[in-house]
Amino acid sequence: MADQKSISAIFLSFFFLLLFKSSHGGDIAIYWGQNGDEGSLAETCDTSNYKIVNIAFLSSFGGGQMPAVNLAGHCDPSFYGGCTFLSPQISKCQEQGIKVLLSIGGEAGYYMLDSEDDAKQVAGYLWDSFLGGQSDSRPLGNAVLDGIDFNIQNGGNLYWDVLAKALKEYSDEIVLAASPQCSYPDDHLNSAIKTGLFDYVWVQFYNNPSCQYSDDDFKETLLSSWEQWLKIDANSIFLGLPASPSIGGYIPPKNFIAEVLPSVQTSSNFGGVMLWDRYYDLKNEYSESIKPSLDNNNNMMSKTL
Repeated sequence: MADQKSISAIFLSFFFLLLFKSSHGGDIAIYWGQNGDEGSLAETCDTSNYKIVNIAFLSSFGGGQMPAVNLAGHCDPSFYGGCTFLSPQISKCQEQGIKVLLSIGGEAGYYMLDSEDDAKQVAGYLWDSFLGGQSDSRPLGNAVLDGIDFNIQNGGNLYWDVLAKALKEYSDEIVLAASPQCSYPDDHLNSAIKTGLFDYVWVQFYNNPSCQYSDDDFKETLLSSWEQWLKIDANSIFLGLPASPSIGGYIPPKNFIAEVLPSVQTSSNFGGVMLWDRYYDLKNEYSESIKPSLDNNNNMMSKTL
């Protein structure tokens, strides 16, 4: 007959197994590049708060136009030296185990895909200029980024699936992410997300009153939409949140930890939280407030296993 200690150990193991089946730790992804006062990319990674950094944005591309990177107050690729100084910072982030992606699109950019051939040409440009290809002109220097984030908020809804497929044809190692609006399905990225090629989908639960957090009844808005997004074919789904109370959909950290996180982290494909953006997070320390709660389950699982 098993002694009392053995029975207790078995009981505890069973308890933790149930716990891990019902809740999951998560990572934090951040957007960087749209405010010169947010600090450097290296400083962003040195916080150890983020597992993924989206450099935002490649704001002009497609339709035969010259692609253009817009990194606000950080640098201008068109000037001498441009943004190539970011190359060692990108490499440093990657050495810390942080994935660095180029985000294409954005709210204010001018971009489109005119045809399948246009999408394939854009894929070739991204591969040669930012990923594993070669080009005499690499706007961010010689560092090889981990992948591409589709932050498509205009530019129509055609051929984004072709772009995703074309990128994966260059290499299966390319990380693909998508940042749809929380209204399901997304007007621009629905066909692309349906390809099942995206490693990360961080859904923007902000500036979208119909599906963002509200004090009145977030279960009918945010959680209802979240349940719909869980049905897509993606490795990890992130809850996209603003790090500033000035943006619609802001969830005070204590409310996020007490009300929202216990519900969303029960999903097996819950990846964590995406924050907009580093500038606001630096000011309000949002990631500092929520990271311990996201880490708790990760730490408990690693210790038990």
